[in-house]
Amino acid sequence: MFYISTFYAFIPALVSRIFGFRVFRRGKSEQEYALTFDDGPDPVYTSQLLDLLKRFDAKATFFVVGMNAEKHPELLKRMHDEGHLIGIHNYVHKSNWLMRPVTVRRQIAQTESVIRRVTGEGTTFYRPPWGIVNFFDISNTHGRRIVLWSSMFGDWKASIGAKQLAERMLKKLRGGEVMLLHDCGTTLGADVEAPQNMLIALEKLLRVAQERQLRSVRVDTLFCRQSVNKPTASEMSSTGWLKRTLVFGWLQYERLFHVLFRLRPVSKEDTIFYYRRRIYHGPNVNMENSRWLEKGDPIIELHFDNKKLFQLGSTAKSMVHLAIQLIRIVKKQLPDLAQRIIHDSEMKGVKAIYAVSMIHRGPEKLGFQVRELPKGLFKHVSTVYLKLLFRVIHPLGSEQLSEKKDVMVPKLIVMPMDTLFDRFHQGDLHRLDEALEQTAQRDDVHTLNSEMTE
Repeated sequence: MFYISTFYAFIPALVSRIFGFRVFRRGKSEQEYALTFDDGPDPVYTSQLLDLLKRFDAKATFFVVGMNAEKHPELLKRMHDEGHLIGIHNYVHKSNWLMRPVTVRRQIAQTESVIRRVTGEGTTFYRPPWGIVNFFDISNTHGRRIVLWSSMFGDWKASIGAKQLAERMLKKLRGGEVMLLHDCGTTLGADVEAPQNMLIALEKLLRVAQERQLRSVRVDTLFCRQSVNKPTASEMSSTGWLKRTLVFGWLQYERLFHVLFRLRPVSKEDTIFYYRRRIYHGPNVNMENSRWLEKGDPIIELHFDNKKLFQLGSTAKSMVHLAIQLIRIVKKQLPDLAQRIIHDSEMKGVKAIYAVSMIHRGPEKLGFQVRELPKGLFKHVSTVYLKLLFRVIHPLGSEQLSEKKDVMVPKLIVMPMDTLFDRFHQGDLHRLDEALEQTAQRDDVHTLNSEMTE
């Protein structure tokens, strides 16, 4: 259950919130910021909010709950007529973590149907309740633009008070900011009267913004500025800090994963991968010489040490360079793995070593066999997860993925146990050394580069 939850919920939430993967959180304008309002429309407070925005000639974005919009179509129509952007916030205010992908799509479609019926126009902007995305939200957006935020203020709680709320909001008043506010207090965890404080605080914010010549615009306006403004040196520095934060968070998650699934290091010092015994649940795999890996067979599953991968990726000049370094390190540690398996009673009866990786250029020289992953959910999940991981561990990860989409795909890597023991326990290591030397030669590197650029 933890394994499924990790892929469906935890990792998507991590990479969207910290790394901004496939979501919009902040603009790059110096004079424009975006006010966004969730959970409405509300029969009491939304009309007051629209009056306030009209007084200051401010444009905003309303992420509406479909059920509320259906009850108050006149407010939805007024938002549209007065030039505000309308986005989707599900038909009912329920977390995407608690719904199946088909249910989430239905919620979005229902809400858009209400918006189109009232305004005559659809929308591509979407904010999931509580900003919580699941795996399918970010793996295939279906043309939707997921909008989160760069600042929120707890305005759903009446106890904060209008004065303290205004102070919090003014501290974040700057160009590019995407502010999260609420014009309805009837959702779970909110106070019904809280929007009244928000309106008082917002009036003060709009006055100060006017004095500073800052303009509130719709999210789509701020989104368009994103593509024309180049990042400054300070923003580039901030991105580096964000990446380091993501790496730290990712590695903490990996520690937890290792403990829960009892992953063991292959080598006592400077290990490159960890292993565990588990049962194979995939389709049958031909391992040559009339040997098959079948569903129900016990296997040893390998996991790269991502901290080590990050260190190697930070200095690697290219994907080929990283692959060659990994092959050399793995070659040194496979004898340790063979030794551990022989002396570990829990590993008796294991049929093969198994891994799924995007770094699959060259392992055949070590005795591994590389196979295509069968089409299906597992391949789709593995592709998204490993691409996210590669963006983190390699400095040029995003560029590599964009330029080599056809090559950067995960594949199944498998080695029968007798091959491991023949090569790395009784060992024809001399023959293996010659193979590795050939991999490092210039002609082989040229061949690998050619394959990756095809």
